[in-house]
Amino acid sequence: MKKVLVIGAAKSGIAVSKLLALHNYEVILTDAKEVKDEKLKSLGIRVYDGGHPDFLKNEDYDFIVKNPGIPYTVDFVDYFVKKGMKIYNEIEVACHFAHYRYGAITGTNGKTTTTTLLGAFLKKLNPLNTAVGNIGLPLSEVVMKYPDEVLALAVEIAAFQLLGTADFHPEVAVCLNLTPDHLDYFGSLDKYYDAKMRIWHNMGPSDTFLLNLDDEEIVKRCHDLKCQVITYSFDQKADLTIKKDGVYLYDELLFKADDLKLVGMHNLQNAAVAACMAYKMGVSIVDIQEVIKEFKGVEHRIEFVKEVDGVRFYNDSKGTNPDSTIVALKAFDKPLILLAGGYDKKTGFKQIIPYLNKIKKLYCFGATKKEIKELYPEAVLCDDLKTALEAAKKDAEKGDVILLSPMCASWDQFPNYEVRGRYFKELVEDL
Repeated sequence: MKKVLVIGAAKSGIAVSKLLALHNYEVILTDAKEVKDEKLKSLGIRVYDGGHPDFLKNEDYDFIVKNPGIPYTVDFVDYFVKKGMKIYNEIEVACHFAHYRYGAITGTNGKTTTTTLLGAFLKKLNPLNTAVGNIGLPLSEVVMKYPDEVLALAVEIAAFQLLGTADFHPEVAVCLNLTPDHLDYFGSLDKYYDAKMRIWHNMGPSDTFLLNLDDEEIVKRCHDLKCQVITYSFDQKADLTIKKDGVYLYDELLFKADDLKLVGMHNLQNAAVAACMAYKMGVSIVDIQEVIKEFKGVEHRIEFVKEVDGVRFYNDSKGTNPDSTIVALKAFDKPLILLAGGYDKKTGFKQIIPYLNKIKKLYCFGATKKEIKELYPEAVLCDDLKTALEAAKKDAEKGDVILLSPMCASWDQFPNYEVRGRYFKELVEDL
């Protein structure tokens, strides 16, 4: 019987532990926090929570599955790195237990919207098709539920996850963009960007990679591709492009631009990529156009919440880096009131300087509030998101937009950006 150590019991860790146990692996699961899932023990999984016991280092494992968010430099993980152990992620392991087709999306910004839309397109082929990965649904859960189906899945895959892949093989893939992020994890931009490029390493002649000609960092890293390439650009001649009336692949209209309800050119670009990927995976143009007309967007990404006293509130909690917030600012046609701040990922905020004219007022909160204020001296410092929202609402005038787009991760005050976004929406509903 093969033995596996799973480090990290978040959604993906618990799901892959169960999947491996069902396939007769001996599974040991360890987490720094308490693990409350009682079914794990009934499957014969040994659980060690509240920390990673040193004695686990003395056992022999066929491989290790690590939660992507746990750095390789953590002492417990670093021990196995130095031993030369095979360390994979949940997606890599799960894909060995199913015969699925994958459309994979990575990049710094826009992943979740593009993945969600691709998943909606693929449901036209089979209602069981869905979106998995970094978007929140572990691939292992789908594999356990539908082990014998041949599904087509949209996979959001982050740089953390790509580091732990060896055989993951998308049929269609894209890296949307590359901008500075997660330097606290990777240590350098090159390491972060190179991790993203692993998305096409296993692709072959029958697969298709969408190459963003507008991103110099991507272009210079995409060499020796062994798969088909569809170029896309919104500034120059390419295979996939946006014209006045809509999105075209070669000379064929995929959908009309006016049919997409989401605000901002970036959303039109994300939709163009998702539509092209869906088309390559067998979705008809008629179905693509139907989904485009129905698509309402993604929670926490420039999400309209409510209008109160003539002031509109938008939740962009997924804006966890400056470039993502810049995209949100550009989506509106006049300066707005911005709520920003949070956990410091060590990327800095200088990218936002050319776009400060898009900000009417700025309210900062969280661990980075003083650093952000240095760029915008008129900013108001607040203890937390609630205080920032209340101050912004008090100062807002009829016709203003108040946007939560923090430029930072949430981990200083919230478990994740979803909790932060939902908390913001609750605060707005209570106004």
